[in-house]
Amino acid sequence: MSKPNAPSCPRIVVVGGGAGGLELVTQLGKQLGRRGEAEITLIDCSRTHIWKPLLHEVAAGTLDSHDDELEYLAQASENHFRFVLGRMNGLDRASKQVRLAPLYSAGGEQIMPERSYPYDILVIAVGSVCNDFGIPGVAEHCMFLDTTGEAEQFQNRLLEAYLRAQAAGGTRKPGELDVAIVGGGATGIELSAQLYQAARLLSSYGLDNIKPSDIRIHILEASPTLLPGLPERLSNATLAQLRGLGIDVMLGVKVVEVTADGMQTASGDFVRAAAKVWAAGVKAPDFLKDIDGLETNRINQLLVRPTLQTTRDDDIYAIGDCAACPWPEKGANVPPRAQSAHQMASRVLGNLRLRLRGRPQKDFRYLDYGSLVSLGKYSTVGNLMGNLMGSVMIEGFIARLVYLSLYKMHQLALFGPFRVLLLMVSSFFRKRIQPKIKLH
Repeated sequence: MSKPNAPSCPRIVVVGGGAGGLELVTQLGKQLGRRGEAEITLIDCSRTHIWKPLLHEVAAGTLDSHDDELEYLAQASENHFRFVLGRMNGLDRASKQVRLAPLYSAGGEQIMPERSYPYDILVIAVGSVCNDFGIPGVAEHCMFLDTTGEAEQFQNRLLEAYLRAQAAGGTRKPGELDVAIVGGGATGIELSAQLYQAARLLSSYGLDNIKPSDIRIHILEASPTLLPGLPERLSNATLAQLRGLGIDVMLGVKVVEVTADGMQTASGDFVRAAAKVWAAGVKAPDFLKDIDGLETNRINQLLVRPTLQTTRDDDIYAIGDCAACPWPEKGANVPPRAQSAHQMASRVLGNLRLRLRGRPQKDFRYLDYGSLVSLGKYSTVGNLMGNLMGSVMIEGFIARLVYLSLYKMHQLALFGPFRVLLLMVSSFFRKRIQPKIKLH
């Protein structure tokens, strides 16, 4: 940790330690906190960070979150910023205070009361959560993959269901081990492929009373195509891969109700499933809606100007999924992707440095580097470079390498090249001595 800064040192607070927020606070600490030019603080409701695009692997059990998670306190100590554990639930712009909800232990005991944290400059990077669109039964009966805890809870329930069926000598009723995933975007598709792989791995580890054919995986998508908004060839290639794995893909199917036994569709069909996952859209957290007079849209995103400052407060910035940032070239907002958060973090880093030096800030310009969807070990498909070079389609091994490189770019921003190299070596040996699926 750096030495205490002078009272006149500006206090920059970043709320949210996701892909963009953690990269931003790490670089601010290295460039400003280390030299005492600013006091940098990260606030997050979790003690650890994992790259959100990996959560589908955690949910399927093909990745142990403890192997890839980062400790916020350790990152803060090594990169000259402070870490405060807390969940933002309000804002007082007049006194420049972030309000934090009470903090409770796993047993329900209050650890910290409701409190406030001061700032001079605030960056809100709280990401997004699943949007259930008010459909009956979703909140009660569906699992979500917004956090590591939710992904681990899904994996535990799945493993318990397998073990019950194994002890009973096999499945006893239809749909006992079936999984229904609502949403044909990247999260739903990648989760389905990982679950397919997990079912086969569990059989190889001795759960031989359960045949892979006992487990049916359904994807329900309201649009007529998978991956809406992406090139048709990418959608068709992904659909062919999934159906080749035996995954039941239902397109143009709208879910109108979720019950304990499955999904009711608008056409009157009922999809029976024991495990139900909702991945059909995102919104910013509800507490952001019109928070202390800031301008928000219908999915609670904070409206920002091209500098990524909020429209009604120059001292508050928003980045990542919680920011409604215009994308003039497309006539829409910048999409909620990890690459968007990474680029926004880089622009706000530059703008804060310019601001502290009394120079004009620069506008953010989003560069679309394309989209990639991983189907685990089976395939990766995608299009690269987006609107820079048209649509360059890639599939298979090369696409897999590019997909993995996106995570390495995130790690490079956090750790630097030498530590990333060590992490790659460690991962190489760990994967050769550990089970291929998490069994506890």
